[in-house]
Amino acid sequence: MIGNDLQQEIAQRVEFIRCVLRNANAQGIVFGNSGGKDSALTGILCKMACENTLGVIMPCQSKQNFLQDKQDAEALAKQFGIATKIVDLTQTKQSIVDAFGMELSQTASSNIAPRLRMTTLYAIAANENRIVAGTGNRCEAYMGYFTKWGDGAFDFNPIADLTVSEIYALLTFLNAPQTIINKAPSAGLFDGQTDEKEMGVSYRTIEKYLRGEEVSECEKEIIERYHKQSVHKREQILLCDFLTKQNK
Repeated sequence: MIGNDLQQEIAQRVEFIRCVLRNANAQGIVFGNSGGKDSALTGILCKMACENTLGVIMPCQSKQNFLQDKQDAEALAKQFGIATKIVDLTQTKQSIVDAFGMELSQTASSNIAPRLRMTTLYAIAANENRIVAGTGNRCEAYMGYFTKWGDGAFDFNPIADLTVSEIYALLTFLNAPQTIINKAPSAGLFDGQTDEKEMGVSYRTIEKYLRGEEVSECEKEIIERYHKQSVHKREQILLCDFLTKQNK
């Protein structure tokens, strides 16, 4: 939880990023600039910590990706001097879907985009000796509202412990573009998609639950169901090592 001194809060996170960068012996940072609140704060903090920060805009089929999201991402990059690269993944995703030769569920199809985006970020990182910054917040992590090996993959995450309201507070303090602060949180997986509508519960309610405050039984059931079903996303990779133990 952030304190009252937002300037000190930002300074500590910037120093954390610089420490990660030094330890990795990397020359820069790359992050997915989606035009959303989380990526905006991550991008600003990374730019404050490292001049060589690259934000990659990666539209993938959804019209929102090409319109509002792209405009907001570009506005953020311009205001904070963040270098930008645009990689259109629409055809790549369609090629993968076509290769299946079968109809995919909306969930299966939607998860392709985040994984393609992470593949793109790691290709750039490997090519340019950068590290990949994560953009997920505390509420999303608790709910498991992220794609495994997609936006759930990164080298470090400077906002992982922040709730959505704390992210908005820091973005407001940093004078981020109002269009980003005001629009409904969305992963932009498909047209019309918003986080809260898809989860069936608001971020405000999730935060109340995490603070131990009272929420309705219906809201509690949704939150606990999401958390329980997504345990595997937050655990370390399961490795079979019984043969190693037998040979010792």
